[in-house]
Amino acid sequence: MSVVDLSSPFPPEAADRIRLREVPLKSANTAYTGMVYDFELNSMYGSYIDLPGHIRETDDGARGDNVPPDRFYRVPCSVIRLARSDRSGAVSAAELEEAFGGKVTTPALMINALGALEPDEIENRSVWLDADALDWIIGSGVRLLVSDIFESSRLEGVFLKLFSAGVSTVCNPRRMSRIRRRIVELTVMFPNIPVLTQIPCRILAEERDDQPSVCEVNK
Repeated sequence: MSVVDLSSPFPPEAADRIRLREVPLKSANTAYTGMVYDFELNSMYGSYIDLPGHIRETDDGARGDNVPPDRFYRVPCSVIRLARSDRSGAVSAAELEEAFGGKVTTPALMINALGALEPDEIENRSVWLDADALDWIIGSGVRLLVSDIFESSRLEGVFLKLFSAGVSTVCNPRRMSRIRRRIVELTVMFPNIPVLTQIPCRILAEERDDQPSVCEVNK
């Protein structure tokens, strides 16, 4: 068994928004200094999860502090691997199903469309999920989607359609090409902050040795 951290680091400018306060603590028995941090965060720093309420029109009331944690802890997750190149266009349902070798039946899905490339190594939104791919994902019953591609530059409503179907999305993952199993146990960790529907998160994929290897398709 191995655990792969798929999280993207915070950008360097995030450190500029962190302020350290040193708090002296002293008693008759001991003395030391507590290090307390005040900070401002953008909800799209690093990797982040979007709950359906990230779009006002699809808000289902889920927030960082009221979603059941078991929806994001060690969730069975199918892994689809492609090897799409920069500006290679839309990914279809047929392509996803062929790459996986059938239908997805797990509650979570991971799409590594770019192979060893990271999202910032291609032109932004030059590879995307088409309408048929979205119907295929939603029709499979997936409720949690981690992917290195989503929307096109034409803004075709990818997130609107996913959120309308109750699918939460995890954006800006890294190192997905390290995954070797067809099924993993996915954990998405984020603080239980009220109000927020978009939250920086950590993404962990647990691979078991008894699971078959992921299929790879070169495009």
